[in-house]
Amino acid sequence: MTNSSLQNLSAPRVSRRGFIAGATALTFVIGGAGVLSVSQARASGGNAALEPSIWLRIASDDTITIVFPSTEMGQGTSTALPLILAEELDADWDRVQVEQLDFDSREFGNPLFGGVLYTAGSTAVAGYFDPLRKAGAQARRVLTRAAAEHWSVPADSVTTGPSVVVHAESGRRMTYGEVAALPDVSLEVPAVTDEDLKPQSAYRLIGSDAPRRDIPAKSMGTEIYAIDVQVPGMVYAAVLRSPVEGETPVRVDEAQALAVPGVLQTVTLPDGIAVVAERLEAAFAGRDGLDVEWSEAAPARAFDSEADLADYAAIAADLSRSGATWHEAGDVNAVLASADRVVEADYLSDYAYHAQMEPMAVVASVDADGEGAEVWAGTQTQSWTMRTITEILGIEQERVRLHMMTMGGSFGRRTALTQEYVRDALLASQAVRRPVKVVWTREDDLKFGAFRPAAAQRLRAGLTADGRLAGWHHRVATPSVIAFFNPLRWGQVDPKDIISMRGSESKFYAIDHFLAEHVITERRARLAPWRAIGASYTSFAAEAFMDELSEAAGADPIAFRMPLLNDNPRGRHLLERVAEMANWGGARSGDTALGVSFAGYGDSMAAGIAEVAVDRESGQISVPRFWAAVDAGLLIAPNNAEAQVEGGIVFGLSSVLKERITTRGGEVEQNNYYDYEILRANEVPDIVIHLVDGDARPTGMGEVGTPMVAAAVANGFYALTGQRLRHMPFTRDRVLAALG
Repeated sequence: MTNSSLQNLSAPRVSRRGFIAGATALTFVIGGAGVLSVSQARASGGNAALEPSIWLRIASDDTITIVFPSTEMGQGTSTALPLILAEELDADWDRVQVEQLDFDSREFGNPLFGGVLYTAGSTAVAGYFDPLRKAGAQARRVLTRAAAEHWSVPADSVTTGPSVVVHAESGRRMTYGEVAALPDVSLEVPAVTDEDLKPQSAYRLIGSDAPRRDIPAKSMGTEIYAIDVQVPGMVYAAVLRSPVEGETPVRVDEAQALAVPGVLQTVTLPDGIAVVAERLEAAFAGRDGLDVEWSEAAPARAFDSEADLADYAAIAADLSRSGATWHEAGDVNAVLASADRVVEADYLSDYAYHAQMEPMAVVASVDADGEGAEVWAGTQTQSWTMRTITEILGIEQERVRLHMMTMGGSFGRRTALTQEYVRDALLASQAVRRPVKVVWTREDDLKFGAFRPAAAQRLRAGLTADGRLAGWHHRVATPSVIAFFNPLRWGQVDPKDIISMRGSESKFYAIDHFLAEHVITERRARLAPWRAIGASYTSFAAEAFMDELSEAAGADPIAFRMPLLNDNPRGRHLLERVAEMANWGGARSGDTALGVSFAGYGDSMAAGIAEVAVDRESGQISVPRFWAAVDAGLLIAPNNAEAQVEGGIVFGLSSVLKERITTRGGEVEQNNYYDYEILRANEVPDIVIHLVDGDARPTGMGEVGTPMVAAAVANGFYALTGQRLRHMPFTRDRVLAALG
């Protein structure tokens, strides 16, 4: 990294409100009557700039800077969100710069999270779609009104093109930058309504596949992640954590650690001991030299993934133990009692690790007076990162200079209310009075990570004499994820845990008598949201069970589902389309078979078909081809949407075929990618995706690709072998056991 890069990283970024110091700025605020009061002021010695709202500014050189309120972890929203505003602004996209929001301001918060700055759940585009469009339309109106006043023409006679205002009758034109440089203006502009927004037919940027802004730096290796940050005077810390959650050191011998050249000191943390050194290698060597005796009384020592999942299964099967109702319609118990036939099945899923490429890393520098700090971190939430900093140090937010870094993947890993890696860097910096970078190894990330919960599910359904689905009961025995990773939120929503239960509501099917309930079990591991959250395992169970019902009814799996989609024409279209793509029902060789699944995430829907093969000697399942038809509303950037669905499919395949965390005696048994395997490049199938570009508002692409995958593979395996797989992942030993 160059010296200039070091200087840029160590300097606080200019705040939104501080930007216009030394510049001419045109600003407006919403008055009590819903009127935008616009005024212009000039600070001495500055260039002209127009700042129509908190969301953007337009410089006299025609540069347009748009605030990006989410965080970037590879999903592409650092392009998609500014693009939405730029569309309504009628901006020249080549003149747009994107500015990461680096502080916790609820003015920028995601409406779908109650104003919290939180990037998760495929909500960024869906949540910010309306606010950003309106901000762009407001800014465009400010530009046209200012130009009209300057030209002394009616405001409705002024139009816009890419970053220009035009008065067609006189042939006059001004660039947006020239409008920003106009003399003092004072006027009032009505707030925009939905009727003032562009119709979809007029979109120039949305749907155009504008190149993603984060790709060039990533492709050239110049993107700076938290793990890359270097600042003057920085030292490194490696943390020896208690091997079992809740244990504490009862004896510490640090002599060998302190004898390592470059080691400066140790720092006691809430759940471990940090070794601080001049070099990262020395910090790791020093950590290896610590001799620590840990307590042996924590309840977590009893955690055993195999025994724990067996307990969950027994709880799911015990119908006398009621659960928290997640979704209910009709009277399922009465319908099941009178059904011509009742079908039951149990499904299991193991813990899963996020497996993101960049392990936890952060740089923290506590001010000499202890009343402020500067932090460089890649997280999914400005709000909770800022909360972690201010609570750990007991300082005011105004004294924090936060730098939200691009993440090398996350998938829910960096969402916790209190982020332990940020906490540890702050405490270490406070102790040594220097900037400290904390870096986790891959082994740290696996051993001390937070996981998708293990779950046991009991499904029961009633069929009529003519094979129609009459009632559906879905019991999910799993802990509350929210209660662990965000207890404040759990206090507000208890007992409704969307992280644990999403997908079990089967919202896309019309089932008159339905009950999904959450039997909340004891937590037996650290937990966190995981891509597609609960739908990653609830949709597996639901759609695999749907195939079991179709067999019991003597129906084709797709034909069985179709009547349930009579009230969902968009869903029917997806199922019909994917069947056509995969030539469902056509002749095939005996080496492969097809499995179908219809699932979704939030309001986004996907139908998938997997072509499945199996090596009967080794038990290895392979998926040569996968077809998907997806409807997530309006496509902001079609190429990126396709990439997100493709990534979700690969993520789902990796999970269902390989990924498994096991614990024994409270400790995670896996260490690195060699024993926590993920899908390899040569195992990725040919993927064909059909995206519906509808006129409905966007509903999220980041996670919709994952929920359909596991059941499609399970159903394809059954079509090929006549045997059911009901425990995810489908490891070789489980496959061989199923094959007998």
